[in-house]
Amino acid sequence: MTDAEPIERLEFDAQALVTEHPPVWRDRNKQVVHAIACPPGAVHRGTLRYARWGALPLPEHTEPGPAPTRVIARPGFFDYGPVLQAPDALEWHVNFADPHLFVAYGSPLFAQDEMQVAEHPALGSLKEALDARGLRARTVDGHRPTPVLVMGVERRCRVATEPSAAEGRPHGLYGNAFAWASQEAIRRATTRIDPPTVSNLIAMAAPSGGYGRYTPSQIEHVLVTAFTGFRAAVLESERFRGAPCPVVVHTGFWGCGAFGGHRVLMTLLQVLAARMAGIDVLAFHYGDESGVAAFHAVETLLREELAPSRAQSPRDLIQAIAELGYEWGVSDGN
Repeated sequence: MTDAEPIERLEFDAQALVTEHPPVWRDRNKQVVHAIACPPGAVHRGTLRYARWGALPLPEHTEPGPAPTRVIARPGFFDYGPVLQAPDALEWHVNFADPHLFVAYGSPLFAQDEMQVAEHPALGSLKEALDARGLRARTVDGHRPTPVLVMGVERRCRVATEPSAAEGRPHGLYGNAFAWASQEAIRRATTRIDPPTVSNLIAMAAPSGGYGRYTPSQIEHVLVTAFTGFRAAVLESERFRGAPCPVVVHTGFWGCGAFGGHRVLMTLLQVLAARMAGIDVLAFHYGDESGVAAFHAVETLLREELAPSRAQSPRDLIQAIAELGYEWGVSDGN
């Protein structure tokens, strides 16, 4: 496999980044979260490492059956806890990105992307710094994926989004519900993390706007996007450590909310991409019990439907998946 270099790679001192390019919160509830996460005098430590990668070619042969990648199912959503105890392991979390990186971070919206920026506020500063430099802060460029990887960003708070009538959020805070909540409910839901933890993120955009059956070209786009993001995580981890090291990617139903993706198909393609990319562990956060059924359906597919087709070309694998007949869903409005 030929490994390329990213389109661009930049490093930022975290304190200088936040000071020179403060995040712009246009929503009052986002301002409440930020005031808790970054009170006056807050010190931002470390170095943010930014890299934007162009689409990487898929391996010449694929292996959809059992592979070294260990896939584990985890209930709930991202808690940013590690799954490996190896001291040299690096863990990454997928940002369910828009084609325009962090485009709605300061708005009233609170879907997965915006929630991640609120909890990692230096990401808003990164967006402002990239815009100030005139860089193309895009995760899709010319219909080709260009995932963005960010290493070393502090997670400075956690926001509880599950419904709690007692805490003033009877419908939860996810998505559009965040904008409807009172400021007091936002305060109750937000907990400062002190000292902050540090996260590594893969911002990649799933396709949107499809209908009917997925076409081979749509399936290929998803697979290439996920493979590029995951392979870039392996390469950036190796570059950071100075040697190969265990790599974990945390993900979930990427592209299956506002973008209307099919849960089983999007899970399947991420598992395959992780195996092609050489990820050691794929931690799949499936949410509630309705999500675990989709995860188990993928296990069955890999064991039965796709297992006979081993060491095939990407084209053959994509065609075999297209023939399974998965169809687009609809946006959940978030």
